[in-house]
Amino acid sequence: MNTTASPKTPLPVPSREHLDGRSRRARSEAMSVRSLGRGLYEVESASDHTYLVDLESARCTCPDHIFREARCKHIRRVAIEITDGRTPPPGELAVECHDCGKTFFVPEDDDAVNGPAYCSRHTVWPGETVVDRETGDRLTVVDVSDLRADAVEIGAVDTSVAEYATNERYEPDVPVVGAIYPHATVATNGVIPDSLKVYVFPRTRLEKAD
Repeated sequence: MNTTASPKTPLPVPSREHLDGRSRRARSEAMSVRSLGRGLYEVESASDHTYLVDLESARCTCPDHIFREARCKHIRRVAIEITDGRTPPPGELAVECHDCGKTFFVPEDDDAVNGPAYCSRHTVWPGETVVDRETGDRLTVVDVSDLRADAVEIGAVDTSVAEYATNERYEPDVPVVGAIYPHATVATNGVIPDSLKVYVFPRTRLEKAD
């Protein structure tokens, strides 16, 4: 799974709090933590070694834990980062928003783990306005599907949404979004049906309008 790791950096050490050596090193040393799911975490140490932490059983693959059975700095660092909100707790994973790059946490079985993820600010819902990255046109969303762009056919041209010429640079395995152009053509006898035609796009082609 391509999940996001916390930045490799030291954390502030509380000046008035008594900390033993391992707790102090867990904060003062530059480490990066990545949640792998199922309570497992990958910790890259200041020395560029990578260790696996099983938080729920309080186990680590580092020599300090294996040979001394200590609650090592890597286990402590994972716990600190979860408490500080830098690393997701067991059952969740960190992902980046496709549109703004913001890191947020989702359940580890969420579809966003393996596909494009969107934070609450950039998630689109029916009725909202989006912008076509190719043309700059504004459209109104009418449906957000779970179907992939390479699995939905455009009958008029006998090709999938993913294979359509203007969609070639967008991922084929992302969901399809249906949208309409907001300005319907109105004749003397009412709205012209063709002007309310629903167009389908790969989700990554559309950007939520401000």
